[in-house]
Amino acid sequence: MLKLYEHPECGNSHKVRLLLSFVGLEYESVTVDLLQDAQHQPEYLAVNPRGEVPALSDGGLTLRDSMAILVYLAATYAPTSWYAEAPADVAAISEWLAFAASWVQYGVFTARALVSFGIPANGMPTDFPASLHEARLRGRRSLEILEGHLASRDWLALGRPTIADVANFPCVALAPMGDIPLTPYPAVEAWIARFAALPGYVSMPGLEDPHYRR
Repeated sequence: MLKLYEHPECGNSHKVRLLLSFVGLEYESVTVDLLQDAQHQPEYLAVNPRGEVPALSDGGLTLRDSMAILVYLAATYAPTSWYAEAPADVAAISEWLAFAASWVQYGVFTARALVSFGIPANGMPTDFPASLHEARLRGRRSLEILEGHLASRDWLALGRPTIADVANFPCVALAPMGDIPLTPYPAVEAWIARFAALPGYVSMPGLEDPHYRR
């Protein structure tokens, strides 16, 4: 059985939970308590030396990055629904996976970590002087890019929901936890609503109440 090492408040963990639910895959959940620094203890470092969640084990295979996990699960279990086979289509999806791992990760993701959890995240020590100003600048710019792209389409790639949307959804939808409002971006808000209406959608802390950690 698939085994997912995760934390309930981790947006990157939630990406994997979403896809598992959309595809209807059973899995064993192993909570790694990030708030107690369990990710840096020897037991978990034996699973993922990076000290990050999520990680996924499938038999003898262990994957330690949310994007790699999404690609593996979609390509293995849902290649024609959540992924693609044509090289151009795979590239179109990959472009948005990279966007999630760069613009979104170091923008709205980091702002949320700093504002609502008081940590810099991104594998940095808790006393690392991360810049909230920089994170918000990146966050707002990433939302502007998404707004322009979604103004004329419903989904990020291929005209249908794919792991491109899964990869970007949690941290973008959680942007208000970093005091980055979504109201200036109506196309993004409409995309969030469409995504949340998909069969099999599951929520996580912060999506309904962005101030629950204040």
